[in-house]
Amino acid sequence: MTALPVWPRCLDATLGAPRPAGFRLSPEDFRVDEQLDFKPEGQGEHLWLRIEKRNQSTLEAARQLARLCNVSPRAVGYSGMKDRVAVTRQWLSVQLPGRNAPDDLAAQLATLGITVLEQARHPRKLKRGVHRTNRFILRLQGEAVEQDDFQARWERLCREGVPNYFGPQRFGTHGQNLQRAEALLARGWRKRDDRQGMLLSCARSFLFNELLGQRVARGDWQSLLEGETVMLEGTHSLFRVDQLDTTLVERAAKRDIHPTGLLWGVDFDADDSAAQQLEAALAEQHPVLTNGLAQSGVKSARRALRVCLDTPVLERGQRNDEAVISFSLPRGAFATAVLSELITQPTNADTLASPKNI
Repeated sequence: MTALPVWPRCLDATLGAPRPAGFRLSPEDFRVDEQLDFKPEGQGEHLWLRIEKRNQSTLEAARQLARLCNVSPRAVGYSGMKDRVAVTRQWLSVQLPGRNAPDDLAAQLATLGITVLEQARHPRKLKRGVHRTNRFILRLQGEAVEQDDFQARWERLCREGVPNYFGPQRFGTHGQNLQRAEALLARGWRKRDDRQGMLLSCARSFLFNELLGQRVARGDWQSLLEGETVMLEGTHSLFRVDQLDTTLVERAAKRDIHPTGLLWGVDFDADDSAAQQLEAALAEQHPVLTNGLAQSGVKSARRALRVCLDTPVLERGQRNDEAVISFSLPRGAFATAVLSELITQPTNADTLASPKNI
């Protein structure tokens, strides 16, 4: 079975590996605020609730909301899955056609560690992936924060961006989800064995990280190659680069456009270009995963190799070994991709020592 590798960091070549430090020593050390770019309309059969939860997953909060409103869990919607060991804010929706929520809903949720911050009606259910960004506020403590290069690492990431690795939770504890995905794809994927598509996503995420790790090791993860499909910052629009020119190179350097990597699917058909040949090589390296994904019928997609920090802030704590960093990332990006460039987490070095994150 495929084991999770330690994917390379971008800063190690010039600054070396970071020293140990802890994060998420308590839920309050890891704060996430989901940002939508619209507001509920104020009327409709769906009640939208903006909540703050501590030490529980999004699915746990959704199940509690469904139970208290006496509806099926399918009647509850959410945009993103937020960390369990954290203090997180996000929107949930619950379908209540022709009736109100229980009068004491907010009070009952509060007893479960869920605070209702806002609520409003909306005509439609909250769907997955409609939020724009997540704002992170993370407290770091330990030797890495005291090092002279900590500030330099942070400034490099703010200036140049971060390798857009999928985080280790995508692959399960010690890579167990990846091993399950490999076993399922080897015998033939069936929806009844993976109803939420979690294992398909796990396999595609692993292949993407493998490609990105190769590009980081080559030093061209921020550069454009012949045949590159690039993503426009902000809009996520895609276009192909058949021939490099000075303008495109400058746009990539200014982080206006980003190289992308393949999320493997049935319709991928590589040509002879440099970028696509790197992607096609994944089929030789991981034939069980790539063949299984092709046979599953999932369509290919693209993900930027680089992610930029929006409004980054570094604040030093009262102690020399303490700092708080805050930044926003687009949906789908992982905060621990940032953390892994700054610190080695001492309690889980095999996951964060040299590679990736959330």
